[in-house]
Amino acid sequence: MPEPFEITPEELIQKADGYTLIDVREPAEYGAGHIESSTLVPLGVIREKIANTVAQGSAHIVLYCATGVRSAMAASFLREMGYEAVFNLVGGFERWKEEDLPWVSPAGLTTAQTDRYSRHLNLPHVGVSGQLKLLNSSVVIVGAGGLGSPVALYLAAAGVGNIGIVDHDAVDGSNLQRQILHGVDAVGSLKTESARERIIGLNPDVKVDTHNRRLDSTNIVETLSGYDLIVDATDNFPTRYLINDASLHLGTPVVHASIYRFEGQVSVFDPYQGPCYRCLFRFPPPPELAPSCETGGVLGVLPGVVGSIQATEAIKVLLGIGEPLVGLLLIYDALEQETSKLRFARDPECPACSDKSSPPRLVDYDVTCLPAR
Repeated sequence: MPEPFEITPEELIQKADGYTLIDVREPAEYGAGHIESSTLVPLGVIREKIANTVAQGSAHIVLYCATGVRSAMAASFLREMGYEAVFNLVGGFERWKEEDLPWVSPAGLTTAQTDRYSRHLNLPHVGVSGQLKLLNSSVVIVGAGGLGSPVALYLAAAGVGNIGIVDHDAVDGSNLQRQILHGVDAVGSLKTESARERIIGLNPDVKVDTHNRRLDSTNIVETLSGYDLIVDATDNFPTRYLINDASLHLGTPVVHASIYRFEGQVSVFDPYQGPCYRCLFRFPPPPELAPSCETGGVLGVLPGVVGSIQATEAIKVLLGIGEPLVGLLLIYDALEQETSKLRFARDPECPACSDKSSPPRLVDYDVTCLPAR
C-alpha cells in the first residue's frame, strides 16, 4: 500500500527524526515564527533551491505553509521533479500552533505577542524589528474624544508600548455618538480613566499614562515630555497653537487632525524639518466661520475615519516607513467620499518656527491665537 501524501502534526511529532522539514512560506512569515528544525525554502524558489537543501531520494520531506495550500503546491512540484517521499503537513503552521505544539518565536517577542501581532510580522515594512520598535515606542494623545478614541484604540491594538492620554473632561452622554473609547457605564467618570480601562482591556501589553488636566503654558512641556510622538486630537484653536509651540521646544513631531460637520483634515508637523501648524494657519479663522462641534455638529462616524488616518500616520512616523503627511494637508469630504491634498511649505517668516535657536514663548492663547513674539 503506498504511503499517504499528507501527514498530521501528531504523526510528524511521532516520526520527526525520519523527516526533513521544509517551510515554504515567505521570509517575513518564517521570521514571525516557525517549527523548530525547519528550513526555509520559499515556494517561489523551491524548484531551484530544493537540491541545495535535500538531495533527491535521500530523505522523507515534509512541507508546510500557513494552512497547507502553498505547501500542497510545493509537494506537487517536487514529485514532478522526481522526489517521491514528499508529504504535506495538514493544516500547516496555523494548525500546529492551535494544537499547542512547540515552535520558535522571534527573539524579543513572547509567544503570545507573536500570535497577537502575526499580521504585522508578515508585513515586509514592519516585521519583527518593526513590531519591537512599536512596543518600545511612546505616544501622547491630547484629547480623549472623537478623534482621540480611534487613535488610542488602533495604536493600542498595534502594540504601541506606552500611550499617554491627556484630557480634563468627564464622559457625557452626548459624547457616545462618536467617542468610541467610552461606554454608557463610563458616563460621569473621567475620560482619562475610561480610556485607560478600555485600552488595557484591549491590550494589556500597553502601559497607559493618564494626565487629567487642562493643558496650559505652565504644564504643557512637562506633560508632553518623554514621548516619541504627539497626537493632536483637540477641538479648539488655542490648544492647537500651544501644542505646536511646545513641540518646537521639545523637538517632537505632531500628528494633527481636525473635524467639522462632514469634513476632516490631517497633517504631520516635524519640528524644523517641515512646516509647523502656524506655517499652515498663521491665524485661526473667525469663530463664526469655524464653530465647535457642539455648535456646528459633526457626523458621528467622521472622527472614526479621520482618526484612523491619524493613527496610520502615527505608526508610519514611529516606524519610519512610507511618506508621512509632512508639508501636506489631507482633506477628507465624507459627503462626496473624496480626498484631496494641499501641499504647503515652511514659512521662512513664520513667527513660531523660523528661528530654531529661539522657539516661541509659551503663552495661554485667547481666541485670536496671535503669535507670542
